Amino acid sequence: MFERNTKSRLESHPGLTAEAAGLLTDDLILEIFSRLPARSLHRFKCVSVSWRDLITDPANRNKLSQTLAGFLYTSPGGRDHHFASVSGDGAAPFDLSLPYLRNDKDDKGITLVDACNGLLLCRRHKKNKATPWKEDHFGFVVCNPVTGRWVELPPQPQAPPRRYTHTTGLAFHPAVSSHFHVLHFEETYTGSYITGVNIYSSRTGAWSHRGSGIVEKVTLFARIKCVFAGGMMYLMGNLEEMNGEYVLVGVDMEGKVWKTIRTPYGRRFGTIGLSQGCLHYVVASVSDYDEIQVSEIALWCLKDRDSKELVLKHTANINKLMSMTEKMYMVAEIHPDCDTIFLVSFRGDTLAAYDMQHQKVGCILNLEKNTRQFLPYVPLFSESLADEDGR
Repeated sequence: MFERNTKSRLESHPGLTAEAAGLLTDDLILEIFSRLPARSLHRFKCVSVSWRDLITDPANRNKLSQTLAGFLYTSPGGRDHHFASVSGDGAAPFDLSLPYLRNDKDDKGITLVDACNGLLLCRRHKKNKATPWKEDHFGFVVCNPVTGRWVELPPQPQAPPRRYTHTTGLAFHPAVSSHFHVLHFEETYTGSYITGVNIYSSRTGAWSHRGSGIVEKVTLFARIKCVFAGGMMYLMGNLEEMNGEYVLVGVDMEGKVWKTIRTPYGRRFGTIGLSQGCLHYVVASVSDYDEIQVSEIALWCLKDRDSKELVLKHTANINKLMSMTEKMYMVAEIHPDCDTIFLVSFRGDTLAAYDMQHQKVGCILNLEKNTRQFLPYVPLFSESLADEDGR
């Protein structure tokens, strides 16, 4: 029987591969690299010395995808900012004091609120001159910390009586648009369930209000994180009608599309994050409530943007990590480019990486004590920032 030769001409003649590659100019190679995710780009540094030099050249950084540099966090009881570098060198890629945001003598400090694809959302506190005995004023600022570009957001609409706004998230995807959105969720004082959201668009330079599009009464957790994935903002809460069952809430950037997603374990608290372009959810199973020992961690991802189904990707036993470090851990964050999760010790003084796919312990970072909240930071070297007004 005739057998078809499925090998390509280049595979049959390996010498032609190098010849063909030599015909590609650096500009054309960079154009190809600019369309690759950070994980693939990192692997291609091993192909050749010339490719490695192109990828690592600082002049090309604004054209190429960047990977996780580390985590921003704030010491408990203060507004001092810290950085945990995943490379282990401890160096932050920018001045953590954000000096360009402290240009007013009435400023009382900067609080980090959220980070998304290289931009930071900050709350800038100012003295209340008119009524000093009342709470300080604050406003939101969005900045790119590696370039020093920043935008001060206008005051947002006042919340109606018996309602308040507290949970805030930043939405930005530089591959889609240079514009960003800030979502400030509105809740009731009584029952504390979501009633709507204020949305700032850098395209219009203004806030708009949208009422909640979910029928259920969902109460948001205090200091809960927001995650922007697939054009929607996600956060965690619980359903009042379902005996407090935990759910994920999603809303699009126009506040028109809302959805709720049931979590796999009902009332077991997990962590959400953006990884490989998709929403991920990781939760630890506790085997002994008295000793608070974690035996298994499960990593789930959203099936697709329009889905309400979380699909199981990996499970892992982390007793190996416990035995190596002699510490107990809980889930803190998810790596944006791979199935690696980060766990913080119960004392909040250590952050450890754990590869869920290969069941391996990675870097272990020392932290300031009692650290709980982290912001994954991926640098953005582009000079542009929509609506920056030249700053």
